[in-house]
Amino acid sequence: MKFLFIHQNFPGQFINFAAELVRNNHAVTALTLNKRNLSSPWMGIEIVEYSLDRGNGKDIFSPVVDFETKAIRGACCYLKAIELKSQGYSPDIIISHPGWGESLFLKEIWPNALLKIYCEFYYHTSGCDVGFDREFEPTDQLNLPRVQLKNTTFLLQMEKADSGISPTNWQASTFPAHFRPNISVIHDGIDTRLIKPVADERLCLPNGKQLTRSDEIVTYVSRSLEPYRGFHSFMRSLPGILKTRKNAIILIVGEEGTSYGAKPPAGKSWKGLFLAEIRPLLSSQQFERINFLGKVSYSTFKQVLCVSTVHVYLTYPFVLSWSLLEAMATACAIVGSKTSPVEEVIEDNKTGVLVDFFDYEEIAARVVELLENPDKRVILGACARELVVRNYDLKSKCLPEQIAWAEER
Repeated sequence: MKFLFIHQNFPGQFINFAAELVRNNHAVTALTLNKRNLSSPWMGIEIVEYSLDRGNGKDIFSPVVDFETKAIRGACCYLKAIELKSQGYSPDIIISHPGWGESLFLKEIWPNALLKIYCEFYYHTSGCDVGFDREFEPTDQLNLPRVQLKNTTFLLQMEKADSGISPTNWQASTFPAHFRPNISVIHDGIDTRLIKPVADERLCLPNGKQLTRSDEIVTYVSRSLEPYRGFHSFMRSLPGILKTRKNAIILIVGEEGTSYGAKPPAGKSWKGLFLAEIRPLLSSQQFERINFLGKVSYSTFKQVLCVSTVHVYLTYPFVLSWSLLEAMATACAIVGSKTSPVEEVIEDNKTGVLVDFFDYEEIAARVVELLENPDKRVILGACARELVVRNYDLKSKCLPEQIAWAEER
């Protein structure tokens, strides 16, 4: 069969999925806004780039700016699809991440193709990420209408879609009830043969210091250091950890910037703001044990997890990060937030320890408790890895289920 993947930053979540279809003797094409450094064909996938012919108009009513942005992308993708059709291309199945509006109009070009969509997250004005953290809630009175309208293009694509796929049960549950029966819950997959415990792992810090599993290391990972992923809660827990544990070393992976939610005040960063907040509470020696590694390579990321003594993962009720499951696959002892996405994979005192997202003292106390209890860490880590291998392994579970879903007509 001929498959067409649509993702503005391909491969994204489809990196293993699309390549596996090629290995299953399907013809795979990807339509993307950003080819990056992908040469075509890439892993047997034909890469086709579309371009934007315009940006947002001036003086657009703010709640509909997001809709216009996605409509522009959908229209430009549509024009490229017309060009492909004129060249004789016609897919049997279209698999799209609809979050950027790219598959809005493709059924008009190929009405007989099945449209299958990646159901990552459906926005709500309450009960999920919006309204969860009052400290960083937008003050704009039109914020809730803006959030509600973010689903407009999703609804239009769902109306045309034949089926959906979602990585977790909780993420699938955010979608409207009438569409949920069409959503298969299949995770993107964790390669547990690649990411696993390495007893003799070593990590070299930028200052030249070598760390191993014999060191006492608390790790935190997020694409961006921001409130959505509990960066503020983690930072505010550090004085309690560093004062109690005299040798604890803190490793923080992530870029300064914002991927989701509120941006910091102009000219500032969340990293700078929360460092300044906790600095008066720490001695120089304590402060020096906080290490920011920035954005790291995947090999360094794995090293960080493999030397971790306790790993902290915090999130709003939002999309579950791959990094949590990867940390579990590495048999890390996890301290995670008691929020719905995390509770799907962390059972308190079985596959990790759950804490109140906002309780900095509890976060610190649970981290210290695990630092002091190596036997418990080993048990939690082993159970965490076992769960990931059983339910989220890329090759034995997720890819076979993804292929079955993709081929279903």
